[in-house]
Amino acid sequence: MASAARPVRILLADDHTLFREGVAEILAASPGLEVVGEAHDGKGACDKAAELRPDVVLLDVEMPGQGVRETLAQLRAVAPGCRVVVLTMHDDVALARELLGLGAGAYLVKGSTRHELIAAIHSVQVERGPGHVILSVSRQGLDRLDRAPGESLSAREREVLALTAEALSNAQIARRLSIAEGTVKRHLRSIYGKLGAVSRMDAVNKAVTSSLIPPPLRRDGT
Repeated sequence: MASAARPVRILLADDHTLFREGVAEILAASPGLEVVGEAHDGKGACDKAAELRPDVVLLDVEMPGQGVRETLAQLRAVAPGCRVVVLTMHDDVALARELLGLGAGAYLVKGSTRHELIAAIHSVQVERGPGHVILSVSRQGLDRLDRAPGESLSAREREVLALTAEALSNAQIARRLSIAEGTVKRHLRSIYGKLGAVSRMDAVNKAVTSSLIPPPLRRDGT
């Protein structure tokens, strides 16, 4: 497990060089993250994981050679301490259910934002438990995949989180709800604890996935 004294060590596994390079640039610019290796197929990912012992593997679903299911099984064997974030073009409930059941810690479609990717990496690394991060997958039928919040959110906490999803600052939320900014911060700390979240984005993603709050509107209003 990565400690506070060193960055989260990441292995990238994707057969598209341009995609790997793009993700590597994003992660290199993110404090606390370090790309320690790259692979272009499942076997290479397992070999590199055994050699480098990364904290997190970013694993593409469709690569040449062995399939993602075999790769997940081998990663558990050769690098049992690492966590796997699956990256895919498929917004597929059944596939998410299967791969999370096989040990992946997160399921992200490649349309996710850089902030969502970084939040997912930190989340799976910090939690090290049975919870899952699921982004951009149809919500129907996924409530059983995510860990249920240990405690239900209060009505006020849901209000705070819904406004957080609108990208409002703590000060803006305080004004909207006619409460002190310090109260907003206390609510957010409570929300993080109940959801097992590590950031505002992570809390919003988990709350939306668990149907605790509605999905935020896109900038185009959809």
